[in-house]
This record gives sequence, C-alpha cells and structure tokens, in this order.
Amino acid sequence: MDRVIRIGTRESQLALWQAHQVRDLLTAQGYSTELVPIKSEGDIDLVTPLYEIGVQGIFTKSLDLALLNNRIDVAVHSLKDVPTQLPKQIVPAAVLQRGPVKDLLVYKSNTDFLDQADYIANIATSSVRRKAQWLRKYPHHQLHNLRGNVNTRLQKLAAENWDGAIFAVAGLERINIRPANSIDLDWMLPAPAQGAIVVVCREDDAFCREACVLFNHDETALTTNIERDFLRTLMGGCTTPISAYAYIQNNTVHFSGELCSLDGSQFFSTTREVPLDKAHALGQEAAQDIMAQGGAEIVAQIRNVK
Repeated sequence: MDRVIRIGTRESQLALWQAHQVRDLLTAQGYSTELVPIKSEGDIDLVTPLYEIGVQGIFTKSLDLALLNNRIDVAVHSLKDVPTQLPKQIVPAAVLQRGPVKDLLVYKSNTDFLDQADYIANIATSSVRRKAQWLRKYPHHQLHNLRGNVNTRLQKLAAENWDGAIFAVAGLERINIRPANSIDLDWMLPAPAQGAIVVVCREDDAFCREACVLFNHDETALTTNIERDFLRTLMGGCTTPISAYAYIQNNTVHFSGELCSLDGSQFFSTTREVPLDKAHALGQEAAQDIMAQGGAEIVAQIRNVK
C-alpha cells in the first residue's frame, strides 16, 4: 500500500471533519492518506441565493473537477449536496454510516413567537425545502436568505435582527457547536440523504474503490439511495422543496416523502412500508404516487420559476 490516497475536501470546519472521518477509516485499514482542501463555488459566493446560482453541484463541482484532473483520488461530500446524476467517470465508492437526520431551529431569545399567531417572525435559511415547509406551518412569517458554512451562518444570525435560523442537526453536532438555544424540528421532514457522507472516486480507480468499499455502510447506502431515487424521479435537486426519509426496522423499509410548492401553500405526501427484499423501486414508486396526487403541477411550476 505504498500509494498515498489524496482526499479532496471543502475547506469549512464541517467538511474537514467529514474528510478526517474518511482519513481515519482508510488509515485503520493500513492506507496512507493526504488531505487536499479545495474551495468550492458554494463557499466563494455567499450572497447570491442558491436557486439563482443554478445550484446543481455547486458544492461538489470543484472537487469533481479536481478528481477528473487527477489532483485528488477521492472526494468527500455531504450526500445531500451531491446531484442525483454524477459526472461521467465518477462513481460512489462508499457511504458512511448515517448521522442525525433532523433539522433544528436556533433561536435568539425564546420560542414564544412560535405560538403567537399575530407575530411576524423573521426566520433565516437559504434552503428552498426548509422555506417551503416553514411557510406551510407558519405562512405569516418572513423568511430571509442565509448563506455560508455553519460557523458563518451562526455568526450572521447573531448579528442580524432575526428571531431564528434553521440548520441541520448533523452539521452543528458533528463539530460541537450546537447552541443551547436550539430545538429539534420534529415536524420537518429532512432533505433526501441528509446526515449522510459519501466518498466518490474515478470509475477506473480500482485501488480506491477497493479501499473505500471496506467501510461502506450498506443500510445507509440503501436508504439514501431510495431517498435520492425519489428526488430524481421528481426531477428535483437541492433547490426544490422535496423531502424524504427512509429507515429499516425489522426487515421492513419505512419511507416518508413530501413535495411542497415554493410558498408552502400546496403540499403532497406519501408514506410506505415494504419488505427489505422488495425495496429496490420504492423511491420511484413513491415519487409516482406524489405525481399522481397532483405533484406534477407543482414540479412544472417550479421549473417555470427557474
């Protein structure tokens, strides 16, 4: 194992934490590694809303190019940021065991405003999914764009006159910066593959594929693939208000999926339970159910907005 595996990663604290997890897993198997931080477009432009950038792959494109140009050997991504269609010659090498999947609200002083029907709260997030779900529950609230890594977003929340901001639990807890003034949003269904980390490599790199498959977590790989199939079938990306979560219990796959209009006023959902050995088409079938309910019209509306 004389070859050194160059691990590409974004430069944020959270991205580096993820890359270190992969490095430790490879090192435990006897492989030599080197971290290669690379700045992504999503880290450079922190002002333009994601949906205006044409976000498809914005957090992964720079690493994909470095991979194809042989500057790195593997790239580490938050799986929810990865387009459902990978670039040619790039393949998943491993999906790590999933972490927390929920979203949370970090609030300024208290959460009394959540129960005040006449109070117009100011809530920050740049996630189209989170905006739509929040407006569905609190249609009178005002939503604001909030970009940057988790540290930057927490700093911006502290500086602005907002009541709160929405984050992924995994992002804050993994680097131990979850504030005490935060609550889990149990009613908010997560983004497809939220809380999961994926390692990708070049398709023809058998060495790296063999190294990474040793720590692939089969259950996480299966359930996130179902969620991403749901997303793909609805023609969605991380700028569409699509939510999905699958988990396995007693050899049964439990799935929940949602599609909202951008303003949260229209909403379609589906829940399914299927035997583990018959779950290969679960994501597509659930998406087709959403489309049949009337979701096709929402998908068409979102496309026209873009």
